[in-house]
Amino acid sequence: MLKNTQQLLDIMARLRQPEDGCAWDLKQDFASLIPYLIEETYEVIDAIERNDLDDLRDELGDLLLQVVFHSQIAEERGHFKFEDVSQAIGNKLVRRHPHVFSDAVFDTDEQRHQAWEQAKADERREKNNALPQSVLSGVAASLPALIECEKIQNRAANFGFDWSDVDPVFDKVLEELDEVREAWVSGDQAHIEEEIGDLLLVAVNLARHLKVNPEYALKQSTKKFSKRFQYIEQKVAASGRNLKDCQLAELDDYWDEAKLALKKQH
Repeated sequence: MLKNTQQLLDIMARLRQPEDGCAWDLKQDFASLIPYLIEETYEVIDAIERNDLDDLRDELGDLLLQVVFHSQIAEERGHFKFEDVSQAIGNKLVRRHPHVFSDAVFDTDEQRHQAWEQAKADERREKNNALPQSVLSGVAASLPALIECEKIQNRAANFGFDWSDVDPVFDKVLEELDEVREAWVSGDQAHIEEEIGDLLLVAVNLARHLKVNPEYALKQSTKKFSKRFQYIEQKVAASGRNLKDCQLAELDDYWDEAKLALKKQH
């Protein structure tokens, strides 16, 4: 085993020693570590988006610590250990890349993708061979809503339940938007919520057909919104006023100004 990897495993085991380990580390379990696992994942993404490779190295280490932490807890409970985790993912990579590790030949990316999805489906079937499984089984319910929606739709699409081109998806977006307006006119809040959900779902479908990652696209648009709004805040502050002192028309003018000013920075 790699020296530094073994050192990390030894440190984690030491921190979990009941007699003289770290009190905080000893209190943790799988569930209590979930927030840290999520946080570290997003910090890795942030380092990538900022193209900060030094920070990326550190954040990947923090993410690796979470894997080691969970593995240590599992080993203490007699379930599995870090080596088993490494072996499982190694076996999975070999199994899902027959064109690299055996004699399978794929002529297109689409063929490779279909083989990958079929391998995943076979794995799910082996795990759950006692009961008939839906092709949608195995998508984690704890995923962010946009990611879960995209994965569910991709699963269905792999088995033929999808539009063959993008035009009807555009039509469906407009149809769902009209239904949101109808629900709003009705004043039924539960119905409005349902129709907004349908609109978001078909927006994800449109993103898929346009080869756009909806989670990433929304994240980028939110960042863009924040930058423009902060520009507005700076302009208003420079005038000695608060945002609430301004009329919406003035704020809209600043917004348009922000779009031009920030575009020039790129």
